[in-house]
Amino acid sequence: MNELAELRRRMSAIERAPGPVNKFDRYPAVEWAAQGRPPVAGNIWSSVSIANATGLTFDRVECKFITDFLYTGRREAEVRLAAFRHDGNANRTIVSASGVLNLTGTTDRAIGVVVMRWVHGIPYGWDYKDDTTVYTIELQHRYKKGPENPKGQTFYAIAAPEGTDVGDGILNWGYKQGDDGKWWWVPTYRDNSKWAPDFLTVPNWDEGSYSISAMQYCVGLPQSRIPEANAKGWAWTRGTGSAWGRDPDIKEAYFGV
Repeated sequence: MNELAELRRRMSAIERAPGPVNKFDRYPAVEWAAQGRPPVAGNIWSSVSIANATGLTFDRVECKFITDFLYTGRREAEVRLAAFRHDGNANRTIVSASGVLNLTGTTDRAIGVVVMRWVHGIPYGWDYKDDTTVYTIELQHRYKKGPENPKGQTFYAIAAPEGTDVGDGILNWGYKQGDDGKWWWVPTYRDNSKWAPDFLTVPNWDEGSYSISAMQYCVGLPQSRIPEANAKGWAWTRGTGSAWGRDPDIKEAYFGV
């Protein structure tokens, strides 16, 4: 009886849904550049991007994104696609998820490209049980290894607040005797000058995180176009090592906002 009821609901959705204008469902591109992604909420699943998939026609999707600063053994990512149901009270419930794809990077910096194909498991067609249900497909990530903490460089220098006149208080170059008895040629300054010697640390320009873009695109396609898509997921990568990890599990913790 449950299967019959579901079949009737699907037939009703097909009859009431408008005819598709395109041969595939389109979801807009969000971002091109790969952005640094720190761990979120204790390194649980968090969404990089969200594609509003309400009213989709096909049960298979393809998404593409790019990566950067993935280093084997140092900064590695876990990614997956997940479908969520949003009701009118702003509650968000996970419907399904792909398997976990491990992105292991390379030994040297490289821009990576990842294509994922997946059978999303969202109920077919529009959900006419209410007028407020929205479905999204989200690209989620978390760290498998990392992030790193690259060290900056520390300098011992004469320093002053920004904008201070270079000539203010600096007299000349003079000798200074070190603890070892040796004399060193160093810049000198007056007492109470804005200039004073100090250790200055210049942060490393690399934040130590891997970078992953929001979906360049997410499209719904028929089986004839992407026959590889399945409930666990299919992936193609270039510029990064990859391997499938855990099977789909919607009970794993995720960032719930």
